[in-house]
Amino acid sequence: MRPRAGVLPLLPLRTLTLLPGLAQPVELGRAASVDAVRRARERGSDDPLQNLVVVATQRDAMVERPRRDDLHPIGVLAEITQALQGMPGRMTAVVRGIERVRILDVEVGASRCDAQFQRAHETMGDPTLAYAYTGALQDLVKQYESLQATSSKNRTRAQALAVLLAERAPATVADLAAAHVGLEHGEIVDILHELQISERLRKVIEFLSHRVHVLQVRRDLDRHVREHLSRHEQEALLRHKLRAIRSELGEAEEDEHWIDELEQRIGLAELTAEARALADRELGRLRRMNPQSGEATISRTWLELVADLPWGASQTRPDVVDIAAARDLLEREHYGLDKVKKRLIEYLGVRKLAPGKRGPILCLVGPPGVGKTSLGRSIASALGRKFVRASLGGVRDDAEIRGHRRTYVGALPGRILQSMRRAGSTNPVFLLDEIDKLAAPDLRGDPAGALLEALDPEQNAAFEDHYLGCGYDLSKVIFVCTANDLGPIPVVLRDRLEIIELTGYTIAEKVAIARDYLVPRAIAEHGLAAGAVPISDDVLEALVVLYTRESGVRNLQREVEALLRDTAMSMAEGAATGAPITVEDLARVLGPARYHDEILDKQPSVGTAVGLGWTPVGGRLLFVEAATTPGDGHVRLTGRLGEVMRESAETALSLVRSRAESFGIDRMFLRDRDVHVHFPDGGVPKDGPSGGITVTTALVSTLTGRPVRTDLAMTGEITLRGKVLPIGGVREKVLAAHRAGIRDVVLPHGNRKDEPEIPAAVRDGVTLHFVSGIDEVLALALLERPPADA
Repeated sequence: MRPRAGVLPLLPLRTLTLLPGLAQPVELGRAASVDAVRRARERGSDDPLQNLVVVATQRDAMVERPRRDDLHPIGVLAEITQALQGMPGRMTAVVRGIERVRILDVEVGASRCDAQFQRAHETMGDPTLAYAYTGALQDLVKQYESLQATSSKNRTRAQALAVLLAERAPATVADLAAAHVGLEHGEIVDILHELQISERLRKVIEFLSHRVHVLQVRRDLDRHVREHLSRHEQEALLRHKLRAIRSELGEAEEDEHWIDELEQRIGLAELTAEARALADRELGRLRRMNPQSGEATISRTWLELVADLPWGASQTRPDVVDIAAARDLLEREHYGLDKVKKRLIEYLGVRKLAPGKRGPILCLVGPPGVGKTSLGRSIASALGRKFVRASLGGVRDDAEIRGHRRTYVGALPGRILQSMRRAGSTNPVFLLDEIDKLAAPDLRGDPAGALLEALDPEQNAAFEDHYLGCGYDLSKVIFVCTANDLGPIPVVLRDRLEIIELTGYTIAEKVAIARDYLVPRAIAEHGLAAGAVPISDDVLEALVVLYTRESGVRNLQREVEALLRDTAMSMAEGAATGAPITVEDLARVLGPARYHDEILDKQPSVGTAVGLGWTPVGGRLLFVEAATTPGDGHVRLTGRLGEVMRESAETALSLVRSRAESFGIDRMFLRDRDVHVHFPDGGVPKDGPSGGITVTTALVSTLTGRPVRTDLAMTGEITLRGKVLPIGGVREKVLAAHRAGIRDVVLPHGNRKDEPEIPAAVRDGVTLHFVSGIDEVLALALLERPPADA
């Protein structure tokens, strides 16, 4: 049984510190130390104090006969497990630490030294924290082991330590880890004196973490040095071989040649003072570099950009503005669009009279396939300038506009400078396509915000691309933007643009475009003789109505090309030429008709009304269905509706409930029935207030049993008082109704001002009804209730 207190021989250590649980050999040379071991081992086997001593560390290693004040107050009760006699007066003993003791007093004799001791009281502290520290320390020791496993000695010691730590109590884990990972003497003494186990673990973790960090840094440095030396030795060897090969072939060194050529190109460029200073400095750095190094490649790429960019007056094309020729060009390349053409001619006229004036930045907005991009190309042709286009759809990182800084690997200039490099002119017509498709601001930046400097006439004279690193003059560039929808364009960017709206084409316009533009172009592209394949207007109209209901003519062009491919194949196989394409050929080549006048095929029905909607690609029909089921007055709205459309439908229902009697609806019937309003095409998102009168009409129809006309479409916002408010997109909506065979369209009275925007051919084929209240709408849309069958 271990003694709690008493007097035992003292074994003072000069520079070593023994911890509990650790066995350590000690060289003994002092007479008192040799005597202490001898007395401990001479005790009888029945004496519980046999082989026990008190081990303490001296404060000062030079003290020969230490007293109590010369020793640290906390020592270790230890067992002598082995003792070997050496030279006379010397001994080697193996001592194993058992537990911490507090040294109360030291008795020093002529040749002996004893210590009065008492067992030190250790506390666990927070048990949860202590066991958490234990696991963390074991993980840290494993990491230390992996860093130290560079020799068999260290690996064996670390693996043995891992085994010892696997199943030990927190106190034992702390002492064994401190003793085996090579802590400093002062740190070991600090660990010995710490009687709270959780705090002892924390200190060991702190001391060991520092050593692990040092080992990691040392390992990384060693690896870097090895890789660096290996790479440079390999490069030096390859360069030596390359010089030897060139010498044998009689070839001169080319490294200096391309640098001289690059310097000559930059010298001829009309750089600004800022760009000249940067280029000269970079050329000097390049001459001092190893031409095969990666850094030299980065410098060369940057200098080639500087040399390729247009800078001065010699790369500026003078404007050649002939208004008559420009008007003929627009008429020749674009059908219709009279309002747009007039604005472009005005723009060109101002450029002719005031060449130095900074004109507005035009933004052409309209559905796909109506000619926005080709109009930008026509502006360049009319001015005699080069044309360059940059697509911005899906751009998420502002670095794609402004460029990446050269510190990044694989850095490139932004799209604006890349396009200017391709143009080779300081004043091209620059088309920024799909500006509404720029991604919203996020962690990668704001691409729309990056365009502000380029598009602002007050700032773009010194546009700074991050890759170029100096100002670049964009003030001579004519920027033209295109978009399908103004909504996503930020307000601050939209404020810098002059909006020119391009609307969809009518059926007659599409037939004319196909006859005068698409068919002749496709005939030439397919190797057919002009006029070899007659296509009548009736065939083209059937193609438009049955196969390509769209606002633009892009799909129409594809279908025309498909027809001519079939003809070209037949002629290549030896068929006779000159056979016209008929309506029957459409189904044979293109398949069954994709669209038909389904509105005209339907009989008037109860609870279904035809509305009109607007999308970025043109107008469309919007059906609304209403039905009632037994219930308690609840309302259900379906069809993937946006917040505004939901509120519009709720407003319509509230109007119907408030005026139920005037509409001929039984209030009790509303109280006992649930109402379900559905917008078909559930996969397509729908939003906006213009469906209000359509929902109201469908509700009144289903609650009164009166059918709704299917040859009439409507659009307008409804209020709780039954007023019909104006809406937007009137032209596109009426065109959509006309394409679908609708002959009557109900519009708010406030939209009468938009009637001139509707093409005359459409106005002649559609009757427009302008209304102010819901009663007028219902009078036009609802038929009388059919009589009962019996």
